[in-house]
Amino acid sequence: MSTTTELLKGAAELFPDEVVTQAHVRHLDLPFGAGRFALITLDNGFDHTKPTTFGPQSLANLNAAIDQVEQEAIAGSVIGAGITGKPFIFAVGADLKGVELLKKHDEALAIGKGGHDVFKRLAALAVPTFAYYNGAAMGGGVEVGLHCTYRTVSKAIPAFSLPEVFLGLVPGWGGCALLPNLIGADRAVSVIIENSLNQNKQLRGKQVFELGIADALFEGADFLEQSLLWTANVLNGTTEVVRPEIDRGEAWDAAVARGRFIADSKVHGAAPAAYRALEIIEAAKDGDLQKGFDAEDTALADLIMGGELRSGIYAFNLVQKRAKRPAGAPDKSLARPVTKVGVVGAGLMASQLALLFLRRLEVPVVLTDIDQERVDKGVGYVHAEIQKLLGKGRINQDKANRLTALVTGVLDKAEGFADADFIIEAVFEEMSVKQKVFAEVEAVAPAHAILATNTSSLSVSEMASKLQHPERVVGFHFFNPVAILPLLEIVRGEQTDDASLATAFGVAKKLKKTAVLTKDAPAFVVNRILTRFMGEIQNVIDEGTPVVTAEKAIEPLGLPMSPLVLLELVGPAIGLHVSETLNRAFPERFTVSPNLAAVVKAGKRGFYVYSAENDFKPELDPEVAALLVQGDVVLTEEQVRDRVLDAVAQEIGLMLEEGVVAEAQDIDLCLITGAGWPFHLGGVTPYLDREGVSERVNGKKFLAPGLASIPA
Repeated sequence: MSTTTELLKGAAELFPDEVVTQAHVRHLDLPFGAGRFALITLDNGFDHTKPTTFGPQSLANLNAAIDQVEQEAIAGSVIGAGITGKPFIFAVGADLKGVELLKKHDEALAIGKGGHDVFKRLAALAVPTFAYYNGAAMGGGVEVGLHCTYRTVSKAIPAFSLPEVFLGLVPGWGGCALLPNLIGADRAVSVIIENSLNQNKQLRGKQVFELGIADALFEGADFLEQSLLWTANVLNGTTEVVRPEIDRGEAWDAAVARGRFIADSKVHGAAPAAYRALEIIEAAKDGDLQKGFDAEDTALADLIMGGELRSGIYAFNLVQKRAKRPAGAPDKSLARPVTKVGVVGAGLMASQLALLFLRRLEVPVVLTDIDQERVDKGVGYVHAEIQKLLGKGRINQDKANRLTALVTGVLDKAEGFADADFIIEAVFEEMSVKQKVFAEVEAVAPAHAILATNTSSLSVSEMASKLQHPERVVGFHFFNPVAILPLLEIVRGEQTDDASLATAFGVAKKLKKTAVLTKDAPAFVVNRILTRFMGEIQNVIDEGTPVVTAEKAIEPLGLPMSPLVLLELVGPAIGLHVSETLNRAFPERFTVSPNLAAVVKAGKRGFYVYSAENDFKPELDPEVAALLVQGDVVLTEEQVRDRVLDAVAQEIGLMLEEGVVAEAQDIDLCLITGAGWPFHLGGVTPYLDREGVSERVNGKKFLAPGLASIPA
């Protein structure tokens, strides 16, 4: 029994529930008399909704297929070999469910070595090998193709990536060593580091070809046929594949330096995966592939046994699985159809909502506001955005005309909403204003219509309390920018009925949003946690800690932006309003900063100014500095960090006790999809557990062992 077989057999015993991928070998005669060809097809027996993955038994199956092809190549009975996938899917990499089960470093090392040992055999065959990227390819799916001599890619591929760094791993089956040696270090850094840390950005087929990862690009409809024609021409010498020479000088070093700058700006040294990947890319400069593969094995095993990877997998499972089955959502059969949408308000937020409903539901959308100028501006915004989509080729002229015709604006709510099924308000964040709006809407809307509010912090129950039918009012809180952030907090008021709630969840699904059910509690989930988080930062500044110290204290978390830059994005006035709301609800924990109030009163857009002389890095605004009134208590960065994390852990503990959401997992899902908190934190509760903060504050961890950590 070979070492590879032993490795994979041992790994398979650890993962009995693997969805096994078969590697079917079939033979065909290539066109133009080029010769007999062996084609391996990866297929797990399911349709495209269950993508093909590589667990240990799947790797063993591929290994066995290569055994067969190897003998045929030695015997001279095949002139070449290829590998492709089932319809719409090539392969999407390692089966993460198996990775979650690993408990020991040597088990993790075996997974890395097992993958390498199998994939390397494709490069070692006595005949040329071809990868035909016919569908989605990620991680190990990309890497198995990199071991081949040639590659083709389909124009129809929607997703191609090496997402490992995003999850807390490195491309560990050849990606870090092979890709820079194929397309150059700079392009490899873009794929492995930059795209991963940019919310796991995916490449399309044309980009894969333009980067030089694939040697030929073909239409999706007859992709395999065209690929085999091209293969025949390559093998008979009619087509020559010429690749540019790789710059192994200063350009390589500059690429690695650029990668470190990207990693620093995104994770601030807080997560190790990007840096480990860059070390391997840096070492790959001399072209010693085996040394690179060995380094990948070690890095992969180290990271699998680390907390960031476990948090990353946990976060991935939240976004891919829990998000699709929202906890507490009523039976979807109760949902009512939505054939027309009304939007109260025509400002920027309301206009963004109108555009989203229009694009996703493709039903009539009508906006109202207090004067014609505002209405015209809101409708004009939507029309302009449709034209932008047309200009970028995202929609055709036919669809642009149809969408433009579906959006209208009126002053009279009775005219606009008499036949609407779903009406959402996005007016000024003041309870009396929202109650007045809902009273006006209820008077003219049909009895079945859902009345939704985009409030970020006010009580949905109080908003509905003066209506004849409060049971149809639901919180529908989006996050800005609406088109980008996936989270939608769906808030159940005290009297909201199941049909209204089910309709809200049904609409959320059509909008392609991640819906999380929350109790009607002050500021719901994200704003409550962020306000407590930022409130503690503001408190330590007010007490005397320098602004730069307070900001730097949070850098080790690797958040997408610093607290005061986030405040600038949200807007100081909105931040102050939410803190006032929470202060009224929980005065013992939420303060209203006099310094923040002074900044808002002075009309400042934030604490910082930006100048070309300082490369547009944030600098404390001298005018804001003059406004600050501070005490004499100066904390260290570590003291600030402990205080902030303790506050967040306390608030999450209280929210779970109050039943604001079903479980800690929903808190994390909200922070990832609504506030952009990184996967390597797992949202936040895995990090708080890992750092001992949860037990220090609440006497227990938020999550069960093995959920976002190494199994016991």
